Amino acid sequence: MTEYIPTIGLEIHAELKTRTKMFCHSRNDADETRPNVNICPICLAHPGTLPVINREAVRQVLRVGVAVGGRLADYTEFDRKNYFYPDLPKGYQLSQFEYPLVSGGELLGFAITRIHLEEDTASSIHDENTNATTIDFNRAGVPLMELVTEPVIHSAQEAGNFARELQLVLKYLGVSGANMEKGEMRVEANISVGKNGQLGTKVEIKNLNSFRVMERAVAYEIKRQIKLLERNEKVVQETLGWDESKQATFPQRVKEGSADYRYFPDPDLPSLMLSEIPEFNRDKLVRDTPEMPSGRRLRYISLGIKDEDAELFVRDRKLGDFFDEVTSLLGKANLQAIKLASNYIINDLIKIISSSAKAMKDRRDMEQRDTDYQAEIPISAHNFRKIIEMISSNRISSRGAKDLIGLTASSGIDPENTATEKKLFIDTVSPDLGPTIDDVLLKNGSVVGDLKTGKTVALEYLVGQAMKATRGGADPNAIRSLILNKVSNQI
Repeated sequence: MTEYIPTIGLEIHAELKTRTKMFCHSRNDADETRPNVNICPICLAHPGTLPVINREAVRQVLRVGVAVGGRLADYTEFDRKNYFYPDLPKGYQLSQFEYPLVSGGELLGFAITRIHLEEDTASSIHDENTNATTIDFNRAGVPLMELVTEPVIHSAQEAGNFARELQLVLKYLGVSGANMEKGEMRVEANISVGKNGQLGTKVEIKNLNSFRVMERAVAYEIKRQIKLLERNEKVVQETLGWDESKQATFPQRVKEGSADYRYFPDPDLPSLMLSEIPEFNRDKLVRDTPEMPSGRRLRYISLGIKDEDAELFVRDRKLGDFFDEVTSLLGKANLQAIKLASNYIINDLIKIISSSAKAMKDRRDMEQRDTDYQAEIPISAHNFRKIIEMISSNRISSRGAKDLIGLTASSGIDPENTATEKKLFIDTVSPDLGPTIDDVLLKNGSVVGDLKTGKTVALEYLVGQAMKATRGGADPNAIRSLILNKVSNQI
């Protein structure tokens, strides 16, 4: 039986956060909506102008290289990548070919070939009403990082996971907004399908503007190539686009090779000996590197919290920072309280955060645009820690804790005062719960019947109803004992 193995390599571009463009002093502003305002003779390629390398852009790419464990170049240079397109003012693109800034490295276990630096192109804007295309040169010359993976990815899901993790790395480092909706991060996928472990013919899918689109396009292309191979037809090496309305790829042009671009070192830019520049020293870059998503993920899991909870804290940095602050206040050795804090953040606090219409709209918009939703936390870590400590010491019940989190989030008042005012503290003197228990049993006859047959879930339901009736102000263990005594007397 023939086994078809897909092989995928990714080329990911990310615009860098710098004050100015890559080779001139024009402003680098991804939020600018007015066309052709951040431009100058250099980025418009007027005759006689000379480019100057943006030092900060080089440093940012080297920081990414350190974060993924890549090898930093000692010697590097910029090359001219020659091709003609209306959005390319010079008629060539300043990029790197033979000597990239970073070689090797890995992310999520997938090997990286290289990371290099180049300039972005202008934006082509097509008006369907007039059928005219205009050019906005604001983006022309913006510093653009390109990361190329080895062809070691074997599914659409793996490709999506890699791209999402890289987006996190770029945001943690602060080198790029990496917002795909704005075009700050763009993904291209090279896909081949081979028989029985052999590589097939590679095609490239360009202009994939979201992770979901990329995953759908890659999955479709794998199926398309398999169908061709099963019919003994050839896969053509070409560049494809993705038609979202048809959910299918379509041919754009024959795929170029590197020789077609006629690379040669740019004569107007100096080559660089990076080892001679102190701020590019690897040890210094390592010291300046913050905790990365992978490290944060492992740290959370080592505390004993669930994998999916750890992932949410990694992806929503505000929520993760809040959890870190609560953990620090509780004491990192207090693992039981830390796990409690995680559970109440994930199961209760997030519901409060998401309850407002604005929060729900923001989250929905962010999910549609493959952009991280960063929660606004309506409660201080100090007050949240107090509530967790009340639960841990059995001063309030689980039901009381849920109510207290909501009350504290809406009022900002000290939870101790609120718990006293709302009578949420468990009465350790054990009030006369008899009438309350009798009422619960009377109203839930069928559940009492289940309890008599030995169903333990019925007992917990009745305990919950009694806790609700006492507004969380009674000892659940005392309630449990009373229910069992009363039901056993009925048998």
